[in-house]
Amino acid sequence: MTELQEQAAAALPPEVRAYVDGGAGEEHTLRANRDSFSRQILRPRALAGLTSVDLSTTILGTRVDVPFFVCPMAYQASVHSDGELATARAAAGAGALAIFSTLSSASLEAIAGASGAGPRWFQLYLQPEMEENRALLQRAQEAGYSAIVLTVDLPILGIRDAQLHHGFALDASPPLGNGAAVLSPQRAAEFTAGGFRLRADAAHGWEVLGELRQHTNLPLVVKGVLTGEDAKAAVDHGARAVIVSNHGGRQLDHAPASLEALPEVAAAVGHRAEVYLDSGVRRGADIIAALALGARAVGVGRPVLWALAVGGESGVREYLAMLREELAVTFALMGRSGPGDTDGSALGSLRRGDPGP
Repeated sequence: MTELQEQAAAALPPEVRAYVDGGAGEEHTLRANRDSFSRQILRPRALAGLTSVDLSTTILGTRVDVPFFVCPMAYQASVHSDGELATARAAAGAGALAIFSTLSSASLEAIAGASGAGPRWFQLYLQPEMEENRALLQRAQEAGYSAIVLTVDLPILGIRDAQLHHGFALDASPPLGNGAAVLSPQRAAEFTAGGFRLRADAAHGWEVLGELRQHTNLPLVVKGVLTGEDAKAAVDHGARAVIVSNHGGRQLDHAPASLEALPEVAAAVGHRAEVYLDSGVRRGADIIAALALGARAVGVGRPVLWALAVGGESGVREYLAMLREELAVTFALMGRSGPGDTDGSALGSLRRGDPGP
């Protein structure tokens, strides 16, 4: 994976590389995401009588070929001219769910066309006016997206030191494919006589899930949950699933690693909703660790962008194929038949907070 990241670094301008790879603040959470996976110990079982490995699973009732999905990532045309269209085609070819951002370079309709019959969800950043949210939800439903993913951990953009240092143009973002009326989340502090002012889209409480449900029949998934309290609130207000995520370490520095937060969220949700995870996932062993700790499916983000930068659609196809093969081999070496055969017994005792070997 280091080689792929290095190849992407060589292919990208410094400011885009900082946007893709950088995290919030001094990047404590960015590092914690990887550290949390490196501490996990997989428990192999010998002579398990295994005859096959089946990677398929269901995500909100939809059958997918692999228990991992492509995370929503904005401005993909900054990385490669084909952007989200290449990612959509590659994910569909791998039988993997892909989630596409409100801030995509291509329109959600064009992405749907590139996805074909592949499973796809639409990620929503709340807009200041509910009418614009309604319009986006309606467009997503008409274009064949099968769920809405509401991101809740970005009421305002986190301070990303590397991005600022390299001059990624936060106030002059690349064109958005979903139209000029679509706004990105608030990008900087606005101080007034009354103090720091947040935009209307950041001022909602959990009741906004009920408002959104009035405008779509699609299931709602809440992304950016790191505590049991928020997971329970999301489900109480109608979410069908939650994604344990710290936005890839890009929002609140010193937030917990997603993998560290996963057991608490899974326990709070129980069987009432599905639980997924993203942030820091790179290899097949990472996916198995998250499945063992309570995730039903696991999102990959930066590696997809690295692969896109290096090889466009073919690069993403190769990365997803590599991840699929690595996952199958790891399951086989563990004596496990696939996602349905993975629980807490797949992990050893060296876990959260313990020093590594």
